Amino acid sequence: MKGVTVALGHLRGREVAARLIDGVLSDLLVALPADRMAPGTILRARVGRQIKGMGGVFLDLPGGASGFLRNTRGLRPGQALLVQVSGVAEPGKAVPLSPKLTIKSTHAIATPDAPGINVSRQIRAPDAIARLAALGEAAMIGAPPGLGLILRSGAAGASDAALAEDIAATRARAEAVLAAAEGPPEVLLDPPGPHAAALRDWTLPAPDTLAEGASALADHGVLEAIDALLAAEVPLPGGASMVIEPTRALVAVDVNSPQGSPAAGLSASIAAARELPRQLRLRGLGGQVVVDFAPFAKKDRGALEQSLRAAFRRDGPATTLAGWTPLGNFELQRRRDQVPLAQVLGT
Repeated sequence: MKGVTVALGHLRGREVAARLIDGVLSDLLVALPADRMAPGTILRARVGRQIKGMGGVFLDLPGGASGFLRNTRGLRPGQALLVQVSGVAEPGKAVPLSPKLTIKSTHAIATPDAPGINVSRQIRAPDAIARLAALGEAAMIGAPPGLGLILRSGAAGASDAALAEDIAATRARAEAVLAAAEGPPEVLLDPPGPHAAALRDWTLPAPDTLAEGASALADHGVLEAIDALLAAEVPLPGGASMVIEPTRALVAVDVNSPQGSPAAGLSASIAAARELPRQLRLRGLGGQVVVDFAPFAKKDRGALEQSLRAAFRRDGPATTLAGWTPLGNFELQRRRDQVPLAQVLGT
């Protein structure tokens, strides 16, 4: 099916949102278990003990949970602090936190402690930039000191009235958070669920089809795509394949070619490089990733690296390509900003 489709439904009692581009699953959101703190959650925490040599401090969170903050400048034990969950905690480890808060809406992002009015870099038309900046300035008159605003890329297509309403609601949520800076550990703002997040964030490109209801996921092949993501083996063109196996220490990826020639190995490896970012994103996998590509001539490493850089460009700073190991594997580091899909669905 051509075009962009957003399908909203439920699977195993959990909200699911899926975006498909030309019939291929591109993005997937699944509601987390109740005991997992979702990235984006804004909390009031209490500063705990500082650990020498670790460059950070532990924070007490609601419900007796523990968080870890790397920025310790000016903090004192027992101090109340506003923080945001910045990633996914590994089993048995503290929740990663950031002191930099962002409060998103469809068209705007409120940024406490980051003043100023900024417009998304994806908006390049001078007239549009000037219009959005002026609307942002007007909407933020009288805002608390230090509260800034970013106009998102989709704001360019919004009417003045819709944009003003959206900014006002975002500003109100930010001001409510800032007003609750003192007190015991408490969750102040939960991120939206998958359905609301999809409608908020998946606006560009605008969906051609919005499917909702009991059969939306099945009708658009999302259930079959999820089943494929829960399997280790990923088929690739020409009969090649790669196997993705997460472990406690790292994610291991093994690329296989049906033929033994260096040319076939390079072709399989390039196909794997192009598909790997989508697989890691949809499976919710991050941390250290080690790829054992199919055998190919060493002189062709440059071509493969070029394919990797192009494929991971969408991830931006979320992924760091570390390079080749002495044993000929390729290492990369991807930010842990999702709970692995297999854990969410209990498989």
